[in-house]
Amino acid sequence: MTLQQMKYVIEIAERGSMNEAAKNLFMSQPSLSQAIKDLEDEIGITVFRRSNRGIELTTEGSEFLGYVRQILDQYSLMEDRYQGRGVSEKKFYVSAQHYTFAVEAFSNAVLKAGIDEFDFAIYETRTHEIISNVKNQRSELGILYLNDFNRQILENDFKENNLVFTELFSCDTYVYLGASHPLAKKKKISFKELDDYPCLSFDQGEKNSFYYAEEVLSTYPYKKIIHVNDRATALNMMTLLNAYTLCSGVICKKLNGTGYAAVPLESDEKMTIGYIKRSDAKLSDIAKSFIKEMKKYGK
Repeated sequence: MTLQQMKYVIEIAERGSMNEAAKNLFMSQPSLSQAIKDLEDEIGITVFRRSNRGIELTTEGSEFLGYVRQILDQYSLMEDRYQGRGVSEKKFYVSAQHYTFAVEAFSNAVLKAGIDEFDFAIYETRTHEIISNVKNQRSELGILYLNDFNRQILENDFKENNLVFTELFSCDTYVYLGASHPLAKKKKISFKELDDYPCLSFDQGEKNSFYYAEEVLSTYPYKKIIHVNDRATALNMMTLLNAYTLCSGVICKKLNGTGYAAVPLESDEKMTIGYIKRSDAKLSDIAKSFIKEMKKYGK
């Protein structure tokens, strides 16, 4: 198994096409296919499934890809440290649950730092991927929430992965819905009133545990639930289906417009929004700036 073969796997997975991956790698499609077949024969699993619809990762292939990304990330860090590339590149990467305010805070930090000075990235992703990205130094910070239900499980995960959690702010639980929703004008909303409407939940993939859910009160027996994997789809479902989700109540009208509302839920459930970082890592100046921006939402 070679680093080059690992890079081939990532390229194919990201392109979703053997032909497109080959073009981007400046090699022939048969050569790339043979390289992947040699790799699969060596490791004893099928990484990609071929079908009329194209190419996709198998279950074993998806697990293998996770290890590949870790290896290549660590290799890149080793190159930066020991091979010398002149002046080290300034990077700031963040992984977060689907919070508009995190995007806004990230943008404000970018503007203050100078967009030409850094290589920036923000990933809105699943809870377990946030933990993995920070552990493997793909992201300097991870933004997520804790509450009484998930705290012990996630704090154990943090400890096992050499991570520490720091609170940014605490908030009540709100119902996030379209401004035209029949319940949008209420001062408070009960669960019983929500029974007639679909609840939106961000899909957590292979780690689809109640403890990893992005929404609080994940064990409630919702009558109607729709799983989504991005914020834009969730917002569309709110408009088209009168769907809702549970959130922190922080709305960024500058980004989402005035077509949405956050109404307090009749519940004592609290959310603690915070960030995780490696326990052995020192915060960069831009990370400190981003954290300062994030804390503003708790005021």
